[in-house]
Amino acid sequence: MNQAARSPRLFTRIACGIAVAWCGATFAQAAGPDAGAWQHGLDWRGRSVSVETLPDGFRLHAVAGERTIARQAMSSDTASPLFDALFALAQAELREAQVASITDGAFDNGRPIPCPCFETGEKWRYVWTRDLSYAADLALARLEPERTRASLRFKLSQVRAPGVANGLYVAQDTGSGGSWPISSDRVVWFLAARHLIDGTDADSRRFADETWHALTDTLAQDRAHVFDARSGLYRGETSYLDWREQSYPRWTANDVGFIAQSFALSTNVLQYEALRLAQRMASQRGDARANEYARQAQALKVAIDHAFWREDRGLYMSYIGTDAHPVPFEAYDLLGLSLAIDSGIAPSDRARRALSRYPALESGSPVIWPQQPDTAIYHNRAIWPFVGAYSLRAARAVDHAPRIAHEIRSLMRGAALAGSNMENFELTTQAVHVDDGALSGPVVNSRRQLWSVAAYLDMVIEGVFGLGEDGRVQPKLPVELVPMLFGQRDRIVLHLPDRRVTLRTPVSLDGDLLVAGRTQGDASDLTVELVATKTQKATLASDAARFAPASPEAPVLRDDGAQWNVSVPRDMHLYVNGRRAITNGTAFALDKQPYAQCLSLIRVAADGLESLHGPTRCVGDESTADGAWPRRWTAPRDGRFDARVDFENHHGPINTGITAAVKTLVVACKDEPEQTGTLVMPHGEMRQRSSAVSFRARAGAECRFELRDGFNMSYLAHFAHYTGGQGGADGPLNAADIGALHVTETRTP
Repeated sequence: MNQAARSPRLFTRIACGIAVAWCGATFAQAAGPDAGAWQHGLDWRGRSVSVETLPDGFRLHAVAGERTIARQAMSSDTASPLFDALFALAQAELREAQVASITDGAFDNGRPIPCPCFETGEKWRYVWTRDLSYAADLALARLEPERTRASLRFKLSQVRAPGVANGLYVAQDTGSGGSWPISSDRVVWFLAARHLIDGTDADSRRFADETWHALTDTLAQDRAHVFDARSGLYRGETSYLDWREQSYPRWTANDVGFIAQSFALSTNVLQYEALRLAQRMASQRGDARANEYARQAQALKVAIDHAFWREDRGLYMSYIGTDAHPVPFEAYDLLGLSLAIDSGIAPSDRARRALSRYPALESGSPVIWPQQPDTAIYHNRAIWPFVGAYSLRAARAVDHAPRIAHEIRSLMRGAALAGSNMENFELTTQAVHVDDGALSGPVVNSRRQLWSVAAYLDMVIEGVFGLGEDGRVQPKLPVELVPMLFGQRDRIVLHLPDRRVTLRTPVSLDGDLLVAGRTQGDASDLTVELVATKTQKATLASDAARFAPASPEAPVLRDDGAQWNVSVPRDMHLYVNGRRAITNGTAFALDKQPYAQCLSLIRVAADGLESLHGPTRCVGDESTADGAWPRRWTAPRDGRFDARVDFENHHGPINTGITAAVKTLVVACKDEPEQTGTLVMPHGEMRQRSSAVSFRARAGAECRFELRDGFNMSYLAHFAHYTGGQGGADGPLNAADIGALHVTETRTP
C-alpha cells in the first residue's frame, strides 16, 4: 500500500491508540492530566522533562537536551518551578531574537541588512510582516516598544515606481501568485501598531503620525483593489495559512486565481480591526473621515458574521468561495475564529458555542480542522503556539474555562518538551517531528520562533496573572490549574521591573473559574483576592485528528439542448451559484440561462463531514470584445456583466514573488457613468482568466474598455532589496501577456 493511501489511517491510529479517551468522547469526559504533577517536571507519552532551581536561574532537562536558563528581568513565583523556568526561557529567547541586522537569501543576496529589529526565528533571520505583527500584538509591543517600533517601521514603504502617486504603505511579503492582492493580510501590521501610538515621548508621536499615514493610504488602496462591494467583504488568502496545499483545495496548487477572488475570515477580521483603528485615530485628529471609517467597520462586522457563520456546525468557516460561486467550505481555522471572537465580531453565544465545537486533543488545538488527506504536516495536522495564545485570548473573552486551561497546558508542554518555543508541533504527539513517509513533518520547524516566544509571555502575564495592557488585573484562572500553580501555597506572584502582582487563593474552590475579587495595594504592588465562579457549562470537542474526504473533480456537464445535465454521485453534493442544488443522487438538470452559472461538487462522508469543493465549472453566454485596446463591446440586453481577460504571467513561481499583475479596467458605456474595477493576474504556468470587473450596461449600448496601470508590491521601495526574483533589485514590474477580453452576463441585478 502506498504512503499516501496509508497516512490517514496511521494518523487516526496515533491519535486514538495513544490517547483512547480523546476519541469518540467530549474533551470534558476525558481524564485530563494531573495538573499538580506539573511542578518539577512532566511526563508525556514516554518523554520526560524535569527542572532544577539554581541560585541564579534554572536547569531544564528537556527531550532535546539540557539547558541552563539565567534569571530574567521578569519572574513568576509559583508552586511550579517548571512554569517559572519556562517564563524565564521565553524571556531569554526574546533576547536572542534582538539583532542589529537581518538576513534572508531572497534579499540583498543574503547580505546583512542593518536593522535594530527582532528576527523571526532561529531559521528565519528576516522581519516578516505577519510574524512580527502577531508577536507584537501578543507581547512585544508592551515589553520592548522601541525595538518593536523599529521592526514595524522596516515594513513601511514609500513608492518607487515612476509616475505612480506616492504614499506610505505596509509591505505585503512575498506570497502566493506574486503577493498582494492574492495575499492581502498586510493590515495585520495595524494590529501591532495600535499598541504603540498613544505615548507622549517624541518617538511615539512620530510613530503615530507614520501609522496614520500608512493606515489611510493602505486602507484606501485595499478598498480600491481588494474590497468587493456586492458581498461587503475583502478578497484574499487566509492570514498566515499561506501554503495553499495545506488548507485550500488541492487544485489551487496550480490556480491561485480562485484564492485571489475568495474571502477569508481572518483577513476580513484584520481589515475590520484596521478600520476601527482608523476611526479612533481620525476622531483624535478631528478628521472628517472618522464617520466613514465607522460606517465601513460596522458594515464589515455584519457582513463577516453573516457570511462565515455555519449554523449546522456552530463554527465560523475559514473561507468561502468567490462572489460568483460563494460555496460554504467545511474548512475552519483557529486563528480566524479566535480573532473574530477577540475583536467582538462574534456574538457571545456564537463565540462560546464555537469554542466548544472547535475540536482539540489533549496535546493541543489544531490550527485547521478537519485535517486534509495526503498532505504533509505543517499547518495540516499541527499545533502552532501563537495560534493557541489567540485561542486563549478568545476563551478569556467569553469565560470558556476548559479552553483557557487547555491552551495554557499546551503552551507549557510544548516549550518544556522541546526546550524552546518552537514554530509548531505535530498534532497528536506534540513532537517537533513525526516520521510519516512523504507526509512527515512539520516540514519546517524553527526554535525560538518569535510569535511563539510572544505567545508564552502573553500566556503568563495576561493569561494566568490577568495583567492587561491597560494596567488592569483581570485574572480568569481555571480552578483545575490550582494544584499546579498554587500547590499548598496561598498565593502566586508576578514580578515585573516596575510592579508586582499577587494572586491569592479563595476561601472556596466551588466553581470552575477564579476571577478578581477584593484588591489591596496600588499599581506598583497589587494583591488580588481570587473568588471562584461557576460559568456557563462548556466543553471541547475531541475529533481534532479527523480527516476530510478527498475533493472531487469538476462536474461533467452534458448539453441536452435547453438544459445542462449533470451526473451527481451519491456521495456528493452539487453546488450551483454557491447554493446546494436538490439532487436525487443520480442526475441534475440545469436550465440554460443567458447569464453565467457556476457549478462544483463536494464529497460527503458517511457521517456527513464534507470535503473541500472541487474545481468550478461555469457555463453561460459569453462574448468577446472587438479590436485592440481600448476594446469595444455592445450589450445584448439591460443587465450587469463581468469582464475578464485571458493572460499569462510568468514573472515568478506560483508560490512566491512580488509581481502579481494588477491593472485597472475602465468601462465606459453609453448612458452610464464611467465604471472601474481591478483585474488581478497572478503568477501561473499556463494561460488563465483574470479576476472579474463588474459593470452595468443598457441593451444596445456600446461599451469601451481601457486598461490603466494598477499597483503591486514591486512598486514599493522596500522591495528594492529583493533579489529572489523579478520586480525587486531590477526595478518595478507590473505586467502580464494579456489576450482576449471576455464579457459574461451575471445573475446579480
